[in-house]
Order: sequence, then C-alpha cells, then structure tokens
Amino acid sequence: MSAPTHPGGTFRSPTPVLSVSPVVLPAPGRAVDLKVRVSAPVTGDDLPIILLSHGQGPSNNLSSLNGYAPLANFWAAHGFVVIQPTHLSSRTLSLAPDTPGAPLYWRSRAEDMQRILDRIDVIEAAVPQLLGRLDQSKVAVAGHSMGGHTASLLLGARLTDPDDGTEVNLAEPRITAGVLLAAPGRGGDALTEFVAEHYSFFLTTDFSKMTTPALVVAGDKDTSAHLTVRGPDWHTDPYVLSPGPKSLLTLFDAEHGLGGVSGYDVAETTDENPGRVSAVQRLTWAYLRSELYPGDSAWQAERDALAADPDPLGRVESK
Repeated sequence: MSAPTHPGGTFRSPTPVLSVSPVVLPAPGRAVDLKVRVSAPVTGDDLPIILLSHGQGPSNNLSSLNGYAPLANFWAAHGFVVIQPTHLSSRTLSLAPDTPGAPLYWRSRAEDMQRILDRIDVIEAAVPQLLGRLDQSKVAVAGHSMGGHTASLLLGARLTDPDDGTEVNLAEPRITAGVLLAAPGRGGDALTEFVAEHYSFFLTTDFSKMTTPALVVAGDKDTSAHLTVRGPDWHTDPYVLSPGPKSLLTLFDAEHGLGGVSGYDVAETTDENPGRVSAVQRLTWAYLRSELYPGDSAWQAERDALAADPDPLGRVESK
C-alpha cells in the first residue's frame, strides 16, 4: 500500500468509506454472539487492520459498534480497515447484572479482539467487498477510556485476577502497534475508594511488561475524578510506567473526550473542539502508519508540523 501522504505530512483526499454492520461472529461460551462493524476504504489492497475498542460513557450507542465514528471514518478513509466490536459491557446489550464478568467484562473485552483475529475469514466472507484485500500481518489496536484498558492488556499490560489471584497475560502477538486514548493508569493508591472496592481488577494494573510499541494520548485537563485521585497525570502512566518504544501525545486543555472522539456532536464531550479531534485523527493515523510500515515518514512529518505550530494543540515525547 502506498503511503497516502505528501511531503510535509499533508493528507491526500480521503477515499470513500464502506461501512457494514452488524457482522455476527458466532461465539460459543459468550453471553451473546459477537457483533462488529467493519469500515474500509472502497479502493486499495493489502489493507492494514485497526481493532477499535469502545469506552463506557453515559450514552447507550457510543459504547458499541456504533460509536467512535470520527476515528473509524478517518482511519478507514486513509487506508485502514477498522473493526469495532460491541463488548459485553455495552448498554445496548442490556445483559443481566449477574452475568459472569459484569459490569465491565475486562477479560471478555480483550478476548473479543482475539476472537476477531481468529475469524477474519468469516468477516471477509460476510463483507465480500473486502475479500482478499486485508493484510493480516499488519494489525494494530486502539481504545478509548475503558477501551484503552482493553488495548493495554493486548499490548502486554498485566493484572492479577481478583477472583483467583493469578497473573493475567492477554498479550496478543498478532498486534504489533497500539494507540491508548485517555486510558486508565496504575492501580493501588492511585484509585478512588469506590473503584478499588467495586472494580478491583484495576488495583493490580502493571505496565512493566507492556512491550508492544504504542502511542499514549492524554488530555492535560482529564481529571477523571470518579476513577483516580491523581488527576490528569494518571492517564500518562501507560507511557511513563511501560518500557519503550513508546510515544506520548499530551493534548493541551483536553478533557476525557479528547475534543470529541467518541462520536459526532455528542453531549458527553465536555471539551468539544474539532481542531483537537483533527489532531488526534492525524497523529494517531500517522503513528500507526509509520509503526506498521517501517521507514514511512508520516509520523515524523506530523510531529514536525505539531512542533512548528506557533499555537500547538499539544506536544509529543518519545522513549
């Protein structure tokens, strides 16, 4: 696939996007079958794949395959196939509160992504316009908020299962790059008492073995006071506490919605800012493009453009 950038990091015109949902993947042992949305450019071959994990906001449909259109559409229009599952935690499923894994289904969420990779052939058969066009050797994961936690597990973060005390390793070797958007940070005394008591799997989050390359995106006004006592710095933990290679994009004045990545014109975006969303779109795309295609200049070009801006929307650092 040829790089859809010109020198200087400017983007070519977006390609029209094909979006198909729901594609149903049979899932024995899961409370319900796994439904996904597939978004792809209508042209191009050898297309890389992004698995996109939704968060847990107050809206019903954003936390499902129907959310995150600003990201899914942009990435697909610029050469990726984006696959979005509806995790068991989605309000759209209305599962009983005593369903195993409820309410956040942290393990099932990661297993959803592994199941998608196991059944790419089923997805291709269900969307014949995709047949033979995917490059299964180039797979990335992205997630926002609770979806960022899901992505971090697939990238190598560990935790201790609060039910049986075993260390959980859900690292997925088929995923070779990731983007964590407003993702949760470390556990322990960083958590509020409520989270420590009711979502105890967060207590033992360990980023020290999260070795897969990743871009961490954090808003410097994202206090997430319902989750952490540490303030916005908590969302930089996946960068600070993991081994390299990693990059951190800090967005100035951004809150948990990062300008509005979870949907178009959604009420829960407390910091709506189309320019900020555009920066997230471009920088995340460029990062994944250059990680999956070594030698591609998109990431460096976008970093240079951000650094040269007299009124930048954020800053990037790497290790």
